[in-house]
Amino acid sequence: QVQLVESGGGLVQAGGSLRLSCAASGHSFSDYNVGWFRQAPGKEREFVGYINRSGGTTYYADSVKGRFTISRDNAKNTVYLQMNSLEPEDTAVYYCAAKTIWSSKYDYWGQGTQVIVSS
Repeated sequence: QVQLVESGGGLVQAGGSLRLSCAASGHSFSDYNVGWFRQAPGKEREFVGYINRSGGTTYYADSVKGRFTISRDNAKNTVYLQMNSLEPEDTAVYYCAAKTIWSSKYDYWGQGTQVIVSS
């Protein structure tokens, strides 16, 4: 089992940047693929991006492609979401989630961190 804690959210002006962190504790984090998701007020949760166990594979939602970058440092049990050129539409609670290679769904979720982008 793994526990996830997001941090790094806050208020930023449009065009600015933030870096979110997803820190893991418990079982070896390098065994888990990690996804980032977000949920804006009144909207359903949506996929943002994904990184595999080694960090060698990433993919992103079209809405953030070219602006957001996911990376990980398994030695620090941490996954990062670098967000650049932020837009008001990026305002949401951001969650990280983890799953093993054997799982078809994300089994572990963090509590979320709020990102607010002002225009």
